[in-house]
Order: sequence, then structure tokens, then C-alpha cells
Amino acid sequence: MAYIQYLKFDNTALPLPDSYDLDLSDVEADSGGETEAGITQRDVVRSGVVTIGVSFSVSPTWLKRLTAYSKQAKIAVQYFDTEELALKETEMYITSYKAKLYRDTSYKGLWTVSFTLNEF
Repeated sequence: MAYIQYLKFDNTALPLPDSYDLDLSDVEADSGGETEAGITQRDVVRSGVVTIGVSFSVSPTWLKRLTAYSKQAKIAVQYFDTEELALKETEMYITSYKAKLYRDTSYKGLWTVSFTLNEF
């Protein structure tokens, strides 16, 4: 059975994630808000900005790779788009990187890594 490829960083396929939480949001200008008549006015500057929360259970090798990606200022990311049900490419950066030892093994453990990808 073939699995869906959810994420690729710089054309490198990442392991199958434990969780994948995609959020699409709008960026609004400061000029929006509520008018004196009580009508909400939105001045959308950009719509559909992608934020992805993801977690993995990984080996020490992938832990090292993901930690290196978390330090990069910009990553070329292909992500599974829920609108088109296909991979879509954009530039993103990583925030809220967390690595946690899940289980100690004979080879440097099994790790749970979680982070948030933010679109530029």
C-alpha cells in the first residue's frame, strides 16, 4: 500500500508524519475593523497563507536532519494541499521546533519531533 507524501524539504521526501495539521488563514490590513454603523469591514491583503503543524517519530539520523532544517532561514517546501489533494510548492520557515526522546534504544533512541511550518 502506497502512502501519500505529505512533505518534501528541498526535494527530499520526509518520513510519514504522526500528525499533519494544515491551516489556511488571511492576512488583513490595519484599515479593517468595525465601522460606526457596526458593520465588520475586512481589508484582506493576502488570503490562503499556509501554516502546518506536524510531528514525526524519527531515528537519530532524521533527528539530525530535521534539526538542521529548523536552523535554516528559508526552506523550499512541497506540502500536501487539502484543496487540490496534491503536492504544492512554496517557501516556508520553521518555528516552535521541539525534539523529545520517546524511547531509549541501543542506537541513540527513538525521537518525537514537532514543529510549525509558516509560509512567507
